Amino acid sequence: MHFTNKYVTAQVIHSPTATVASAASSQEKALRPSMESTRDVAAAAKIGKILGERLMVKDIPAVSVVLKRDQKYHGKVKAVIDSLREAGIKLI
Repeated sequence: MHFTNKYVTAQVIHSPTATVASAASSQEKALRPSMESTRDVAAAAKIGKILGERLMVKDIPAVSVVLKRDQKYHGKVKAVIDSLREAGIKLI
């Protein structure tokens, strides 16, 4: 997960091959009209939901969440993770 002053981005990386399995960002032109803001907690929740849906389409039922040292489980981080859970993705 990466947060800037303007956008929210989340991606799932396949560790053995170091490739991006799926990603979602509030920078995507298709998502912007459906969002009021591209940087708040609601946007983070929407990005988590979309990422979860994309993972289910690719048959990836579980992911491991690794937070950076400065990230804590609250606010935008919590919104993304909770939305992933609601979309049916298991967290390991």
